[in-house]
Amino acid sequence: MIPVKPLFPGARVALVAPASAVPKERLQGALDLVRRLDMEPVPYPSCFFDNRDGYFAASDAQRAEDINRAFADPKIDGIWCIRGGYGAHRLQPLLDTEVIRQNPKWFGGYSDITALHIFLNQICGMETYHCTMPSTEPNPNNYTLSWLKKALFGGLSGAVSNPEGQEMETLVPGTASGILCGGNLSLIAASLGTPWEIDTKGKILFLEDIGEKTYRIDSMLTQLRNAGKFDDCAGILLGAWTDCPPEIPDRTLLLPEIFRQLIVPAGKPTIGNLACGHCDTTLALPMGRMCTVDAGSRTITLAEE
Repeated sequence: MIPVKPLFPGARVALVAPASAVPKERLQGALDLVRRLDMEPVPYPSCFFDNRDGYFAASDAQRAEDINRAFADPKIDGIWCIRGGYGAHRLQPLLDTEVIRQNPKWFGGYSDITALHIFLNQICGMETYHCTMPSTEPNPNNYTLSWLKKALFGGLSGAVSNPEGQEMETLVPGTASGILCGGNLSLIAASLGTPWEIDTKGKILFLEDIGEKTYRIDSMLTQLRNAGKFDDCAGILLGAWTDCPPEIPDRTLLLPEIFRQLIVPAGKPTIGNLACGHCDTTLALPMGRMCTVDAGSRTITLAEE
């Protein structure tokens, strides 16, 4: 992986909206968070609501241009996606791979930004950060803020710990090490069959999602299983499944049973209930970094930066 320098006090951080539009009333809070972190926010055109294109923050061309320009600009120290939503995977053909490779920078976000994590990790060979976003969570709680600061400023290594009172779960015991990959399940499933299809071979696969009925999660996990992604990976981490209710509770499979039927048979060390994803209290993960999982003891260790 191409080394990426951590950010620092006074860093100029490009804010980009690769997916959905930022409501006007939420932009100021996002800028304020960056400033409270002692950095200088530089909002790009996609951050402004008046530039929206339907349900996108701006046209595909504008959103991709924002990312390409931010990587190319030597005055920009890092790139923080201001929110997720929908549409980041439309940008993959428009991103300038050579510019990005020649100008590696800190890059963070989650949710729909999974499409860009996959692109930057696999195509550009660059480590990225699955972390909270300034428009989505402008006032993160202490736990979330502490992990965000590790992602931004360095120190995101060693043991991963859930918040007090939230225990991780062992789905399949065993140990495994590999590069950390993954993110939002729906974006990972959408990558299959494209030039940017997620590669899980020998890797630790992280999955989470929001707002999906259980049968939809079943369908997407089945697609990954049928594509060999669980057989290929070394281990699996399951994060938050927020607002993912069963369609008909009295005659459907619940998430634990879906995981038992579709993930457990692969026999890969698997930990569940990791505090990461679409939840108010969330940790950060370095995508593209080596990670060791001991599912029996429910421990996750991130390699040094």
